[in-house]
This record gives sequence, structure tokens and C-alpha cells, in this order.
Amino acid sequence: MKTFFVCASLFFSLTLLSHFPGKYRSSVTVSQGYLFIANQVEHTALAVNLDSRQVVAKAGVDINGHEVAVTTDGRFGYVPIYGDSGVGRPGTDGSTIHVVDLRTARTAKIIDLGKPVRPHCAKFGPDGLLYVSAELSNAIYVVDPASGKIVGEVPTGAAESHMFVLSPDGHRAYTSNVGTGSVSVVDLQKRALLTVIPVAKKVQRISISPDGRFVFTHDQDAPRIAVIDTATNKIARWIDLPAKVYSSTPTPDGKLLVANAPSGELFVIDLSTEKVIGDYPIPVAIGEIAVDAASAHAYVSCPQAGTIEILDLLGKKLEPPIVLTKGVDGLTWFPAIS
Repeated sequence: MKTFFVCASLFFSLTLLSHFPGKYRSSVTVSQGYLFIANQVEHTALAVNLDSRQVVAKAGVDINGHEVAVTTDGRFGYVPIYGDSGVGRPGTDGSTIHVVDLRTARTAKIIDLGKPVRPHCAKFGPDGLLYVSAELSNAIYVVDPASGKIVGEVPTGAAESHMFVLSPDGHRAYTSNVGTGSVSVVDLQKRALLTVIPVAKKVQRISISPDGRFVFTHDQDAPRIAVIDTATNKIARWIDLPAKVYSSTPTPDGKLLVANAPSGELFVIDLSTEKVIGDYPIPVAIGEIAVDAASAHAYVSCPQAGTIEILDLLGKKLEPPIVLTKGVDGLTWFPAIS
């Protein structure tokens, strides 16, 4: 596997700053953290330092990594290898997860899932286990990151379970089932399907409020977001929007929901009123959104433009984007590289 290291001196300097207080730290502001990003066109995974807005680590991965996850210590990034097509379309079927050492920008190991399942979304639970959507198996795989072994499989009861979110306690997962237009609710402790909620003809992406009370998914035929009450596992209401949206992410403080429209708009929704309070122009793109822990900035990947758009949530304005290359897609924010 071809791997390579980028901006070594910059990365080393920034690592020193993160570990040593005193005169080094006194000359810098509080770190804005990092982004870990998958690039489908380049077949790479990269870390971007948000203080310098520079790529500080970059590693080659197989075709194609769509989504990413990072360990809580910020040391390793996980990249499921989905394949060379989109959801529901013919193409290659991935069967592995690449584990990238973010300090050396090298693939540390490859987890083999045993068969082609198009692994896509990956998230670490509070239990330290890695949960990965196994799309072709209509399931979520449970992986022990230490051994790289599958220790469980949870059925979703629906095809095209592309993305999912975890409840704050890690007991439940909610999957967006694209082509079937539904959301599956699964019990991760019992490894069992609880119910499948019909939503629309087709849905994309899914998010959950920080308190775990509501799940949001996006109708792909109408400009609206379904709000699912997790206490009843039913649609409680809809949020109407000026345009159809592809993905959303709530801010960690629970006040806002940031949603991106493929037509080229970024919406900010006040969750207390469920009304749009901000509308910002971004490149036409189907991308993903990450928000930092301070609820200060939202980062939106625009694969077609090759940029990461940055919204200052406190100042209510767009900042200059991070210009990368076409294909940047799945991303996650994390605070430091240890």
C-alpha cells in the first residue's frame, strides 16, 4: 500500500505546541482542532490543522473511502473502503477498513471484514467499539478495534442502510435507509432490530440531537427534514426548508442544526423554533458537515469543488474555504493529534 507523509516539519512543530506549555503555548491561541477527511478521487485520507488551514498528514487508501472516524485520543483514523460507486449503484464492493496512524501518516493496519459488504459509515461508541454500516448485509457490524475482529452484527431490516447515528449512551443506533426511504432503530446491546420507521420515498443522511431526543433525516423529494421522536420512534413533525437538503449536523450545544442543500445553500436552523435563521451560498455539492466542540464553526465538504467551506456560527458569516482537491467527502472534527 502506497503511503506518504506531507508537511512533516509543520506537523512536528504543531505537535510540539500541543504537548508543551509555557513559552511555546503563550504565543498561540487556543487550537481550533483538526479535520480528518476522505478523498474519493485521490484515494487518500488526510488530516488538516484548522489553525494553519494546512494538510499535515496524508495517506493513501484503497478505492474508495467515503467516510471516516477518529479515536478519542486523536491518534488513529479509520476509513471504511466502500467501493467505486454510489449507494444502490453497480460497482466494486469494499470489504476492509484502513487504520491510519495520524502521527506518521501511514496505514497502520487493514481490518478485513471477511466478505464484500460495502462498509460505509463508522462511529466509535462509548464502549470503545467501532460500529460500521455493512450495507450489503443490511446490518451494522460491531468491530473490536484492538483485535480488528467482528464481535457482533446487528440487522437493520432494510436495504441501503448507508449512514447511522448513535444515541448518547451508545445503546441504540438509527440508520438512514436510502432507497427504502426509512429509518431503522436497533438495540446495540441486544444486537436486535427494534423497528423500521417509514419516512419518504427516498432519504439521505441522518443526525441526532445531542440529548438523544430527536433524530433528523432528509426527504430527497421534498424540501423538508423529518423530526423523529426517539421516545416513540415516530415522526413527530417536519421542518420545512427553502430547498431539499442532503445532510445535517446539530451543534454540540443543541441550539442549531446546520444543513446543506445540493443546490448550493447552507442553512442554519434554530432548534428552539425549527425555523431557518441563516442561509449561506456554498458550491453546488453533495457533502458532509462537521461542527467543532465549541459550536463555533461548521465545516462542509464540497467534493465537486474540492473545498471545505467554513461557517463561523458565532459571527454568522462564511470564512475563506480550505482549498484542497476534488473528491473531498466524509469528514470529522477532532481536537488534537496525540
